[in-house]
Amino acid sequence: VQLVESGGGLVQPGGSLRLSCAASGDIFSMQLMGWYRQAPGKQREWVAFESSGGNSNYTDSVKGRFTISRDYAKNKVFLQVNTLKPEDTAVYYCYAEVIPELGWPGMHAWGKGTLVTVSS
Repeated sequence: VQLVESGGGLVQPGGSLRLSCAASGDIFSMQLMGWYRQAPGKQREWVAFESSGGNSNYTDSVKGRFTISRDYAKNKVFLQVNTLKPEDTAVYYCYAEVIPELGWPGMHAWGKGTLVTVSS
């Protein structure tokens, strides 16, 4: 399974972006899709997830500003990021938990990341 992110860029504080992630490959069932981020000099942290049942969760620092959504038919996940702050600057990674084939165990997949820079 391959995950490819897009939508990052340079944005001023208070601005918005929409990150996208498309999954491809052997996908029997996409269980969970979400986003992590890694800021310079910091550990990777989870940002938001949406389960196959439609339940979403957000880390506290982004609640009310970020919104995750999924296109289940196309195995895509999106992250609408609003009211961006300089501390949101990071590489944003797409993450998925996938069952590749019927009867196979689940696997984890990661994208290569897309850089979001928040600066004036």
